[in-house]
Amino acid sequence: MRFIVFMIPNQKDYEAGAMPSNEAIAAMTEFNEALVKAGVMLAGDGLQPPVKGARIEFPKGKPLVIDGPFTETKEVIGGYWIWQTKTREEAIAWACRCPADAGNVLELRQIFEMEDFAPSPEVDRAFEVIASGKTT
Repeated sequence: MRFIVFMIPNQKDYEAGAMPSNEAIAAMTEFNEALVKAGVMLAGDGLQPPVKGARIEFPKGKPLVIDGPFTETKEVIGGYWIWQTKTREEAIAWACRCPADAGNVLELRQIFEMEDFAPSPEVDRAFEVIASGKTT
């Protein structure tokens, strides 16, 4: 089973562009090394704050680009991991070991796999495109 785990940081500090302390970086590095050593971590990155981002909305089916920051947003993703575990409970156990700061939240979501969908040529093609990284 694959899961994406979103880190939702303390909004005030994150949106202000506050960088983590050296101690926090060291603790997170140790946690990430444990994930890699256990064969759980497939990918992961921290994200720049929303002020450096853009949101593309489709209010009437046409794209509308909105530059950050996003004033109406209550929670912003500060980073993510992609983990592979045998069970949801194992992923939750890893998340509970995360050296998160006070006020941070982790959101764990299972990633769809091909076998979650009814077989069809469209589903086969969609997963082929994702796996290859190509669109043609």
